[in-house]
Amino acid sequence: MKISEISGKITALLIFTVLTAGFILTITEKKYNFSLKENRELIEFPEFTLSGLTDGTYGKQLNQYIADHFFGRDKWVSAQADIKMYMGEKILNGVYMDNEMLLDAEVSSREISKKNIEAVNKFYGNYIGTVYFTAIPSNSGVYGDRLPEYLLTNPERNQINFLYDNLTDGIRTIDTYNILRMLSDNYIYYRNDTRLTSYGAYYVYKTVIQKLGFRPSSYDKYTIQHITSDFRGNLYNRCLYDGTKPDILDICSYSGGAEVTNCTAYCNNGMTYRKTLNDEEYLESGDMYRMYMGNEEPFVRIKTSVNNEKKLLLIKDSYADCFIQFLIQHYSEIAVVSPEHMEKPLSSFVNPDNYEQTLFLLGIESMDNDRLFELINK
Repeated sequence: MKISEISGKITALLIFTVLTAGFILTITEKKYNFSLKENRELIEFPEFTLSGLTDGTYGKQLNQYIADHFFGRDKWVSAQADIKMYMGEKILNGVYMDNEMLLDAEVSSREISKKNIEAVNKFYGNYIGTVYFTAIPSNSGVYGDRLPEYLLTNPERNQINFLYDNLTDGIRTIDTYNILRMLSDNYIYYRNDTRLTSYGAYYVYKTVIQKLGFRPSSYDKYTIQHITSDFRGNLYNRCLYDGTKPDILDICSYSGGAEVTNCTAYCNNGMTYRKTLNDEEYLESGDMYRMYMGNEEPFVRIKTSVNNEKKLLLIKDSYADCFIQFLIQHYSEIAVVSPEHMEKPLSSFVNPDNYEQTLFLLGIESMDNDRLFELINK
């Protein structure tokens, strides 16, 4: 027998042994319902049904269960990322991996939902105040030149232009893409997440607040507190690539400025509770970014010590969570609506006409979700 044949059989035996051991450990080890590193729910063991067996759904669910709970899954995914990088194949689970920054490789596959545009236009038509709209590019929108050209058939700049061109003329759109591009040499986006750092959020705030009629607070008036330097974000959750340096989460406090006097969260079940803008308990979770604004609720009312009777309705996604800390200096009340977490109509939480300004501030990546705004006009 040739040496190459012996070597092949030994390799096959080793692979079989590893897979068998992994399968046995997968069956016997303790099961968890949530992956901290991937920040997602893991599939539960599927219920057996004859219909599921015949149509193949049971088999698919069982395969997904085994994949989710395979022994050492996190390490296997991380090792797969390292192997792909070594082989020069930089894309894993829709993430373009780089030692400097992770980027969303699926940026061009998104399309702006016409239902969302129609919903915003309808909101404007029924509202007595002034409506502003700010679409925030993801890190792939600002640093798209790091991606291969074939991944940029529909860049975020085009997506934002399409959105703004189709909003009703009376809606005041605010461009933040160009200012973020100008600042792209700075630490304005996380290395492991699609969203803005607090520093990047400040410059969005600086642009937006002037359009809303205020003079922006100077950045040097803020005390910057580095809460953690171990943040791994939503892009890391998808690929578990450790070659990119972890990120810093900051809290910005205005020295001697206005303060939050009351922060109340309103749940879908009608319950309310007092909360704080920042919840450091989330630093021990799989989603450190949730430190900003804490637990996800459909509606939060923030009251401040600002004595100007100015009130803002903010309709947002998570891109606005670290932006809110800068608004505190300008409004006596900020009503924060998270449409993606609403299970009841907007009118069951708040009357928009009680607020003279409404600001839509969302990541452009949220705008392909057809159901995002389905409850804001009810």
